[in-house]
Amino acid sequence: MRLILASSSPYRQTMLARLRVPYTAIAPNVDETPHFQESPADLALRLSIAKAGVVASQHPGTLVIGSDQVATIKGEPIGKAGSFERAQIQLRQLSGQTVEFHSALCVTDGRRLETADVLTCCQFRVLDDAEIDSYLRIEQPYDTAGSAKAESLGIALMESMRSDDPTAIIGLPLIALCRMLRSFGLNPLTP
Repeated sequence: MRLILASSSPYRQTMLARLRVPYTAIAPNVDETPHFQESPADLALRLSIAKAGVVASQHPGTLVIGSDQVATIKGEPIGKAGSFERAQIQLRQLSGQTVEFHSALCVTDGRRLETADVLTCCQFRVLDDAEIDSYLRIEQPYDTAGSAKAESLGIALMESMRSDDPTAIIGLPLIALCRMLRSFGLNPLTP
């Protein structure tokens, strides 16, 4: 069965490549606007299902992975900063705070689907402006929710991190994904 990642994210593509299973990446073109009073967890799950569903409907007979991540602080969603200045503001707000990352996942063959929401709790250190500015100039994480790439130098911003899946923070929870793929008959260890 052909495998498709419903994403244009280079981070998710890099993560999926770790499983050494051949796949194709297709951008799902889904409107990511939150619904009125939609919780961050519900938003991430809805978007992962929508992304997988759109691509599965366009490519019958394939196995499709959809994923989305929403970061929150005190229950409020945190988006991608998009610029140095907004990332400065964002990291000042996150300094000393716990940020929850909902990494939602959906796998479907067009008839059946499986979903998961893998939570990662990141406790940010108390950060001073010099650390924030230095980090942003080096990493330029403006396309990442919370302005911190935990898979690289952003880990230095953290006091601690808790999750059942250490890959979830990067946007594609591989432990949950492997479980789901096996349920559809695709085991990365026995291609």
